[in-house]
Parts: sequence; C-alpha cells; structure tokens
Amino acid sequence: MVANMRTSFLLLACISLFTGCAALHKNDASIDTIDPNERANRQFYNFTDKVDRAVLAPVADAYIKHVPDPLQRSIGNFYDNLAYPNVILNAFLQGKVRQGFQDTLRFAVNSTIGLGGLFDMAGPMGLPQHDEDFGQTLGVWGVDTGSYLFVPLIGPSSYRDAPGIPVSVFSNLLFYAGTVASSAVVAPITVLSIIDRRARLSGPMRIRDQAALDPYLFVREGFLQQRKHLIYDGDPPPESLDEFADEDSVQNEAAAEPLR
Repeated sequence: MVANMRTSFLLLACISLFTGCAALHKNDASIDTIDPNERANRQFYNFTDKVDRAVLAPVADAYIKHVPDPLQRSIGNFYDNLAYPNVILNAFLQGKVRQGFQDTLRFAVNSTIGLGGLFDMAGPMGLPQHDEDFGQTLGVWGVDTGSYLFVPLIGPSSYRDAPGIPVSVFSNLLFYAGTVASSAVVAPITVLSIIDRRARLSGPMRIRDQAALDPYLFVREGFLQQRKHLIYDGDPPPESLDEFADEDSVQNEAAAEPLR
C-alpha cells in the first residue's frame, strides 16, 4: 500500500510541475486562506524532496539511460491501464455517463488487444485517455478546495483532494495483485511502477529547479491552478479566469521586488 501511495505522489507531482512558475510570495491574508499550515507543509516538502534526490532520482536517471524509449512507453502504458478503473469510477460519479462507458471500453480494449495495457490500441480507435479522480468529483459536487496540504512522500494536495488518495489506491489493480500473485512477483512490479513514475518527472523536475526561485511555491501554485483546470475540463468560468489574472498580477509584482 505504501508503494501505491508513493505512486500517487508521483502522479500528483507530475501535475504540479508541468504548470507555470509560481509567485515569489503572496500577501499574508492570501497565505492564511490558501496555505495556513505553510510552515508544516514546507517541512514535509523538504523531507520528501530530500528522499527523492537521495533515492528516487538516481535510480530514475539510470532507468532513463539504459531502458529504450519504446519500452519505457509500454511500461508507462501498462501502469496507466492498471490505474484506469479510478478514471472510470469518477467519470460515472461526475455524471459523465457517456465518457464513463467510453473509458470502460478503452480499458477493456487495452487490457485485451493491448496485451494488458502495454500498447495503447484504444487511442487510434477513437477512445482517448481521460484524467478523472475523486478530488475532481468532489469539486464537481460543489465541495470547496479548502486549504493547501502537502502530504509527506505523497505530494501536493488539498483538504478536498486528500480523500482521493485512498480512492486512487484502492481502485488501482496493482493494489490487488498480491491476492493472485506471490510477493516475489508483486514486489518488483510495484518497485518498477515507482521508478517509471519518477522517470516521467525527470524533465519537469529539472525545469522546477531551474525556473523556480522558491520550488515550494512553484509546486503549490502550479498544483492549485491545474486542479481548477481539471475540475472544469479546461473551460473554467470567467470568475476563475479573473482569479488567475489576479494571481499573475501578484506574481509580476513579486518578481519586480528585490530578493531578500
């Protein structure tokens, strides 16, 4: 279970690191609203980052160097397919019935014709991959984001998104692999899933380190903005766009101030 939770961390981190640069700082009122537990969150972030740099990053670099790209893509497809029941479940919970059936068909096609998900045979058939989770479902149901939360060894989250972590774990077929296979088989597959997810993050991690004066804020703001984007399926209402504009204004003002 711990390994699956680490896999969830890598997915969440990938979402956050592909977004734009964050503000250097926000006013006190904004921080109190968005991140009232910033001191603890920063400690958890620093701890997770140290573990990543000491353990995961070197292994992921070796994986990228020695494993051919086509094989890396197939491995990634395999693990994405194992986790796809979570997408199907939340598509139905959000009332996206047609998409839910399409995602179910996509999962069936890739699990059979695609040899357990190693090959994406559903995409060329007009069954695209979607991204749904329980945090998005709660957002669609009207639950407020709540305060930002950084979960150690898992990654950026919020009070609304945190319940989605166990849902993603229990809906991942890898979680149940131990009931049909021995630990000698499950353990290497689980370890490889962690390495695969971290390898996908190698590029974004470098961008974060090069572009962000404060990596913690880079991850936090990127994660929060991307979650809004996902909840509204890429078409947020005008008030959300206005909010983004206000955030960009704060970022520009902060960037113009001298560094302390």
